[in-house]
Amino acid sequence: MLKLTPVERSALRAEAHALKPIVIIGEAGLTPAVLKEIDLGLDSHGLIKVRVFGDDREARVGMYETICGDLGAAPVQHIGKLLVLYRPKKEVVKERSATTGKGMREVTIVKASASGTKRPSVTKVMIKGNERVTEGGSIKRAKPRQKSAKKSALGSK
Repeated sequence: MLKLTPVERSALRAEAHALKPIVIIGEAGLTPAVLKEIDLGLDSHGLIKVRVFGDDREARVGMYETICGDLGAAPVQHIGKLLVLYRPKKEVVKERSATTGKGMREVTIVKASASGTKRPSVTKVMIKGNERVTEGGSIKRAKPRQKSAKKSALGSK
Protein backbone atom coordinates (compact mmCIF):
# COMPACT_ATOMS: atom_id res chain seq x y z
CA MET A 1 0.00 0.00 0.00
CA LEU A 2 1.28 3.46 -0.90
CA LYS A 3 1.74 5.99 1.93
CA LEU A 4 0.94 9.69 1.60
CA THR A 5 1.88 12.63 3.76
CA PRO A 6 -0.96 14.72 5.19
CA VAL A 7 -0.10 17.59 2.82
CA GLU A 8 -0.22 15.29 -0.22
CA ARG A 9 -3.48 13.74 0.96
CA SER A 10 -5.02 17.19 1.44
CA ALA A 11 -3.98 18.29 -2.06
CA LEU A 12 -5.39 15.09 -3.56
CA ARG A 13 -8.68 15.51 -1.69
CA ALA A 14 -9.00 19.01 -3.12
CA GLU A 15 -8.25 17.71 -6.61
CA ALA A 16 -10.73 14.83 -6.25
CA HIS A 17 -13.56 17.12 -5.19
CA ALA A 18 -14.57 17.86 -8.79
CA LEU A 19 -14.28 14.24 -9.97
CA LYS A 20 -17.19 11.93 -10.63
CA PRO A 21 -17.07 8.23 -9.66
CA ILE A 22 -15.74 6.13 -12.54
CA VAL A 23 -16.31 2.72 -10.92
CA ILE A 24 -19.45 1.62 -9.08
CA ILE A 25 -19.42 -1.41 -6.80
CA GLY A 26 -22.89 -2.98 -6.71
CA GLU A 27 -24.50 -5.68 -4.62
CA ALA A 28 -22.17 -8.36 -6.06
CA GLY A 29 -19.36 -6.71 -4.13
CA LEU A 30 -15.69 -6.53 -4.99
CA THR A 31 -15.40 -8.97 -7.89
CA PRO A 32 -12.22 -9.53 -9.96
CA ALA A 33 -13.83 -7.60 -12.83
CA VAL A 34 -14.42 -4.58 -10.56
CA LEU A 35 -10.83 -4.77 -9.31
CA LYS A 36 -9.61 -4.85 -12.91
CA GLU A 37 -11.68 -1.75 -13.77
CA ILE A 38 -10.32 0.09 -10.73
CA ASP A 39 -6.79 -0.90 -11.78
CA LEU A 40 -7.37 0.41 -15.31
CA GLY A 41 -8.85 3.64 -13.92
CA LEU A 42 -5.82 4.16 -11.68
CA ASP A 43 -3.48 3.51 -14.62
CA SER A 44 -5.18 6.06 -16.84
CA HIS A 45 -6.25 8.72 -14.34
CA GLY A 46 -4.11 8.28 -11.23
CA LEU A 47 -6.78 9.71 -8.92
CA ILE A 48 -10.25 8.17 -9.01
CA LYS A 49 -13.51 8.01 -7.09
CA VAL A 50 -15.34 4.74 -6.47
CA ARG A 51 -18.99 4.58 -5.35
CA VAL A 52 -20.05 1.64 -3.18
CA PHE A 53 -23.72 0.73 -2.92
CA GLY A 54 -24.61 -0.89 0.36
CA ASP A 55 -25.33 0.30 3.88
CA ASP A 56 -22.73 -1.77 5.74
CA ARG A 57 -19.92 0.59 6.75
CA GLU A 58 -17.58 -2.21 7.87
CA ALA A 59 -17.94 -3.90 4.47
CA ARG A 60 -17.04 -0.60 2.72
CA VAL A 61 -13.97 -0.16 4.93
CA GLY A 62 -12.96 -3.75 4.19
CA MET A 63 -13.34 -3.17 0.44
CA TYR A 64 -11.32 0.04 0.71
CA GLU A 65 -8.45 -1.74 2.46
CA THR A 66 -8.61 -4.68 0.03
CA ILE A 67 -8.47 -2.40 -3.01
CA CYS A 68 -5.55 -0.41 -1.64
CA GLY A 69 -3.65 -3.55 -0.62
CA ASP A 70 -4.20 -5.51 -3.84
CA LEU A 71 -3.60 -2.66 -6.29
CA GLY A 72 -0.87 -0.77 -4.43
CA ALA A 73 -2.97 2.37 -4.21
CA ALA A 74 -3.04 5.01 -1.50
CA PRO A 75 -6.28 5.65 0.41
CA VAL A 76 -7.07 9.35 0.09
CA GLN A 77 -10.58 9.72 1.50
CA HIS A 78 -13.55 7.60 2.55
CA ILE A 79 -16.61 9.75 2.96
CA GLY A 80 -20.01 8.09 3.03
CA LYS A 81 -20.29 5.71 0.10
CA LEU A 82 -17.46 7.34 -1.88
CA LEU A 83 -13.90 6.08 -1.86
CA VAL A 84 -11.06 8.18 -3.25
CA LEU A 85 -7.94 6.30 -4.38
CA TYR A 86 -4.59 7.46 -5.71
CA ARG A 87 -1.75 5.73 -7.49
CA PRO A 88 0.80 7.51 -9.70
CA LYS A 89 0.02 7.11 -13.39
CA LYS A 90 2.16 4.69 -15.38
CA GLU A 91 4.14 6.35 -18.13
CA VAL A 92 3.10 4.86 -21.46
CA VAL A 93 5.41 5.24 -24.43
CA LYS A 94 3.38 5.91 -27.53
CA GLU A 95 4.82 4.44 -30.67
CA ARG A 96 4.53 6.25 -33.94
CA SER A 97 2.55 4.43 -36.56
CA ALA A 98 4.41 3.10 -39.56
CA THR A 99 2.26 5.10 -42.00
CA THR A 100 3.28 8.48 -40.63
CA GLY A 101 6.88 9.47 -41.14
CA LYS A 102 8.85 12.01 -39.22
CA GLY A 103 7.12 15.37 -39.24
CA MET A 104 3.99 14.12 -41.02
CA ARG A 105 0.57 13.97 -39.40
CA GLU A 106 -2.92 13.12 -40.52
CA VAL A 107 -5.56 15.85 -40.25
CA THR A 108 -9.28 15.59 -40.89
CA ILE A 109 -10.75 18.59 -42.72
CA VAL A 110 -14.50 19.15 -42.49
CA LYS A 111 -15.98 21.70 -44.89
CA ALA A 112 -19.63 22.76 -44.74
CA SER A 113 -21.64 22.56 -47.94
CA ALA A 114 -22.14 25.75 -49.92
CA SER A 115 -25.93 25.63 -49.60
CA GLY A 116 -25.85 24.60 -45.95
CA THR A 117 -28.47 21.91 -46.47
CA LYS A 118 -26.23 19.03 -47.56
CA ARG A 119 -23.77 17.01 -45.54
CA PRO A 120 -20.35 18.52 -44.92
CA SER A 121 -17.45 17.09 -46.89
CA VAL A 122 -14.87 15.24 -44.81
CA THR A 123 -11.35 14.67 -46.12
CA LYS A 124 -8.27 13.25 -44.46
CA VAL A 125 -5.00 14.86 -45.47
CA MET A 126 -1.35 14.27 -44.55
CA ILE A 127 0.42 17.53 -43.72
CA LYS A 128 4.05 18.26 -42.96
CA GLY A 129 5.39 19.75 -39.75
CA ASN A 130 5.69 23.25 -41.22
CA GLU A 131 2.13 23.31 -42.60
CA ARG A 132 -1.13 24.24 -40.96
CA VAL A 133 -4.83 24.04 -41.79
CA THR A 134 -6.71 27.34 -41.91
CA GLU A 135 -10.30 27.83 -40.76
CA GLY A 136 -11.45 27.59 -44.38
CA GLY A 137 -9.89 24.15 -44.70
CA SER A 138 -6.97 25.05 -46.94
CA ILE A 139 -3.39 24.09 -46.16
CA LYS A 140 -0.82 26.84 -45.71
CA ARG A 141 2.90 26.41 -45.40
CA ALA A 142 4.64 28.35 -42.66
CA LYS A 143 6.63 31.34 -43.88
CA PRO A 144 10.36 31.38 -43.23
CA ARG A 145 11.32 33.40 -40.18
CA GLN A 146 12.16 37.00 -41.02
CA LYS A 147 15.56 38.26 -39.97
CA SER A 148 16.16 41.73 -38.63
CA ALA A 149 18.28 43.97 -40.85
CA LYS A 150 19.68 45.73 -37.77
CA LYS A 151 20.66 42.54 -35.97
CA SER A 152 22.31 41.08 -39.05
CA ALA A 153 24.24 44.33 -39.56
CA LEU A 154 25.43 44.28 -35.92
CA GLY A 155 26.43 40.62 -36.10
CA SER A 156 28.68 41.14 -39.17
CA LYS A 157 30.90 43.75 -37.43
